[in-house]
Amino acid sequence: MAPLMQKAIVVPEPKQPWKLVTDWPVPSPGPKDVLIKIVSAALNPADWKVQYYAPPFITEYPFIGGLDGAGFVEEVGAEVTNVSKGDRVVLQLPDNLSFDEAASIPLGLNTVLAGIWAHHPQASSVDLAAPWEEGGLTKYAGQPAFVVGGSSSVGQFAIQIAKLQGFSPIITTSSLKHTDYLKSLGAAHVVDRSLPSETILAELPKLTGGKPIKYAYNTIGGTPHTTWPTMHLPLAVARDKEAGLAPIKIAKPFASLRLPGNLALGVEVYKRLTEWLITGVVVPNRVEVLPGGLAAVPDGCDRLREDKVSGVKLIVRPQETV
Repeated sequence: MAPLMQKAIVVPEPKQPWKLVTDWPVPSPGPKDVLIKIVSAALNPADWKVQYYAPPFITEYPFIGGLDGAGFVEEVGAEVTNVSKGDRVVLQLPDNLSFDEAASIPLGLNTVLAGIWAHHPQASSVDLAAPWEEGGLTKYAGQPAFVVGGSSSVGQFAIQIAKLQGFSPIITTSSLKHTDYLKSLGAAHVVDRSLPSETILAELPKLTGGKPIKYAYNTIGGTPHTTWPTMHLPLAVARDKEAGLAPIKIAKPFASLRLPGNLALGVEVYKRLTEWLITGVVVPNRVEVLPGGLAAVPDGCDRLREDKVSGVKLIVRPQETV
């Protein structure tokens, strides 16, 4: 039986500092719901931005953040048949994956996939063929791809997915200290992110042998969102045709696979993700575990806001909260 109350880290009022509370109600799962006891939770840029900027889509306070987590199934609703109490989940976790590693996956990976594989009219996607669809593992072979911000959480997954689909060469920008790691994920060339944009762009034709970039993913962000001026969305770009300066498709994806435009994609991805993790097709981010449980969230968010995190995903373990 789940407890009635739990600890939580909340934003009590718009733009107010995080506050640790000890009397947050534990929800009861409905017939189609699952209650999960979170063991590991990842911090994302959206967490500090929600607290710092109070975006208009947050309408109720206190507000609980958090977009990535992994743990045990605590209770299941009466109509749930695919998981049981005690299962390790953010998905069906393979034994070779820790909770900390699992918590690093969902938001970053979903952000990439929603921008390239979703085909629903309501999705913001460049509409590439997914690996389970015709040509999804063959039609992009030998075509160059470019990932801006390869050492970010989203960038690491963008490189891996480009490799899965056969894009080559895969070029990315990053701090050069991450070169070996990014090449292990599938990048062929790592360009110093500190170079001027004009210099980076001038390098691309040299690295592709003169071929045009077929697919690009900017994990740092594109045009500011019109209703949240400080929030930059990831930007995916793909050419509609194969040669020359062809027309391009541009997408500004949202990571949630529960959105109507992404829902069907989520079903297909999570049918396959456990196997991809077992076989190494997809590997999680490297992680840094912050001591102190939920009490570490404010400082972790400050580090993200101040750009003091590089190449790792910050993880907290809520059950370690004193």
